[in-house]
Amino acid sequence: MEGAGYRVVFEKGGVYLHTSAKKHQDPDSLIAGVIRVVEKDSDVLLHWAPIEEAGDSSQIFFSKKDTSGGDSCTSEEEPTFDPGYEPDWAVISTVRPRPRHSEPTRGAEPSSPRGSWAFSVSLGELRSIRRSKPGLSWAYLVLVTQSGGSLPALHFHRGGTRALLRVLSRYLLLASSPQDSRLYLVFPHDSSALSSSFHHLQLFDQDSSNVVSRFLQDPYSTTFSSFSRVTNFFRGALQPHLEGASPDLPPAPDDEPEPGFEVISCVELGPRPAVERAPPVTEEEWTGHVGPEGRLQRVPELKARIFSGGLSPSLRREAWKFLLGYLSWEGSTEEHKAHVRKKTDEYFRMKLQWKSVSPEQERRNSLLHGYRSLIERDVSRTDRTNKFYEGPENPGLGLLNDILLTYCMYHFDLGYVQGMSDLLSPILYVVQNEVDAFWCFCGFMERVHGNFEESQETMKRQLGQLLLLLRVLDPPLCDFLDSQDSGSLCFCFRWLLIWFKREFPFPDVLRLWEVLWTGLPGPNLHLLVACAILDMERDTLMLSGFGSNEILKHINELTMKLSVEDVLTRAEALYRQLTACRELPHNVQEVLGLAPPAEPQSPSPPASPLPLSPTRAPPAPLPTADTATATQPDSSLEILPEEEDDEEGVDS
Repeated sequence: MEGAGYRVVFEKGGVYLHTSAKKHQDPDSLIAGVIRVVEKDSDVLLHWAPIEEAGDSSQIFFSKKDTSGGDSCTSEEEPTFDPGYEPDWAVISTVRPRPRHSEPTRGAEPSSPRGSWAFSVSLGELRSIRRSKPGLSWAYLVLVTQSGGSLPALHFHRGGTRALLRVLSRYLLLASSPQDSRLYLVFPHDSSALSSSFHHLQLFDQDSSNVVSRFLQDPYSTTFSSFSRVTNFFRGALQPHLEGASPDLPPAPDDEPEPGFEVISCVELGPRPAVERAPPVTEEEWTGHVGPEGRLQRVPELKARIFSGGLSPSLRREAWKFLLGYLSWEGSTEEHKAHVRKKTDEYFRMKLQWKSVSPEQERRNSLLHGYRSLIERDVSRTDRTNKFYEGPENPGLGLLNDILLTYCMYHFDLGYVQGMSDLLSPILYVVQNEVDAFWCFCGFMERVHGNFEESQETMKRQLGQLLLLLRVLDPPLCDFLDSQDSGSLCFCFRWLLIWFKREFPFPDVLRLWEVLWTGLPGPNLHLLVACAILDMERDTLMLSGFGSNEILKHINELTMKLSVEDVLTRAEALYRQLTACRELPHNVQEVLGLAPPAEPQSPSPPASPLPLSPTRAPPAPLPTADTATATQPDSSLEILPEEEDDEEGVDS
């Protein structure tokens, strides 16, 4: 939208002011409006107006140079807003005022009490932006000006915080605070101002103007090695200042150092390489790796072959015991026999613990009774169309039941959680032995037990890592999902929870899992598998005009329609494409297993727009064989559309 001397570069409706601090608000305390970023003359302004005032972008009440002491967004009678407030309870009435478009005269007083809340501010006057916590409430942003005052919190009832931050990043440098990941410091794209600051602080040994110029052009390769030296200087803006202290002074020398900032940026990837899958490992090939005393030889090479081609079905019963840690890759045949005898005794001792509980005892043990009821219900509908489990009196169902109840004795803290039966079923189908299946299942659960913890922190972290990878691989797809209130990727929850068990036909699940169990090429190949599926469906999603419900429906309808070989081929190609990038952000390298974590990671790292960090180490090459030494899903785990999105779900 353009007019005489102005151009609207961003516009988003459904942005509300919550004018009451009460927990239960009436609809009158909600003011619906429109947020705009407007280029006007040589300035860029952020403008919010209530719906009745938002009909014409040229009708903006400017407050940038108001020297009368009044502020267009507050008055003595109006409530002020604390930039640090946390209205996590702000899931309130969804009744919205009916839009009423009017065209006020330029410079005239607001025509209604709600019009008095309208404000505009030059981007150059912003000092920081605070983002809301993830939760069930609507996402909001609080803008803090250079003078230390804050504008009314903007609540995005229809999403849009990320989109707004991306637009602002065109005109400003946004730096995420290491102390508060929801706080962004604002710096203008003004090389002369930055150069002057660097010159007076003597933070660089070279000419400050050259440093800033190269920083704005290529922040990763030229600046981050030196920019860490200004961390302590910026820390003063992140902490409350002592009374009488100057905010421009660096902190005391004895303060503890803080980690560096994450600067919002983009990563340019090279072309995606072509990848070809190898044929499965045969019995003859496996035998070639068996040495004296039955010890496996050249294990890294063997794992690389399993990664690139999988296993022949006749090999799985033996090989899965190694892949899942039940048997040692280095052990001899006799050592394996002794280990199996020991584990068999251990299994039946645990099984006897719940077998010996009488019905009368169980009535007084609500936990065991609850586990038994849940397991019986889930087992009765797990893979019932598979011949191994079909029929009313199928012995396979009894084995599933006994193994899962025994696991409750093995892992008291976790017990049984819905979805575990999906992970056990293919293992029992392949191994066809109760004891071996139990210990193989325990090995699998060692990898994924965090998925079933009540806190769901592991699942949140994985969804955040998946979003990070997707943001690097396909920013337009991320932007589209954000715009459709699907940026949280919650529709991928089931994929990650049970490792795509219900997305592929049963034989394909066996192939997928044995490839993932190799741990190659890194610890999170399952995240790249999810990226590969989304990459395969990107055109359908983006060109069909799907909303959030249609996206969820389309993803659910992919069940049993995916080719595991195509998905694995694309996942490996994505991995090679990422590792070929010399400036791959360090936190992406961590996800791919190419670099150790720079510092202890929070179990649920908060998401932020383009949460990329500077490159720390070059990526390692993908290991290869040459260089390395069908059921329908049941409804018990159905994904349903979200009624109230959290911050990630509504950010678009």
